[in-house]
Order: sequence, then C-alpha cells, then structure tokens
Amino acid sequence: MLFLVAALMLLGVVLGTVAHAPLGVTAALAAVIAVWLGVFAIRERHGRRRRRTSAH
Repeated sequence: MLFLVAALMLLGVVLGTVAHAPLGVTAALAAVIAVWLGVFAIRERHGRRRRRTSAH
C-alpha cells in the first residue's frame, strides 16, 4: 500500500499539479495519506478478524 502511495506521488511530481507545490508540502501530504491508508488497512483487518471469531 505504501508502494502505491509512493508511485502515485512520483507520477504526480512527473506529470501533474504536485510538481507546482513545494517538495515539503508534497512530502507532508503523502505522509498523511500513507498514515490514513495504514490506519484504514489495520481497521479493516481487525474488523474481519472480529467477524470471523464471532461467527463461530
């Protein structure tokens, strides 16, 4: 998942609007998105485990 964030950031720097923002801002926003995706993945994994154990 973090690889996807890095790939999208690189694509944005090369092709798009992110190239016009300062590198610090871009890196900070990428870090926020990476943390958000990480929290989402952990919550999803934890939710699936909880559903499996309660179904048995």
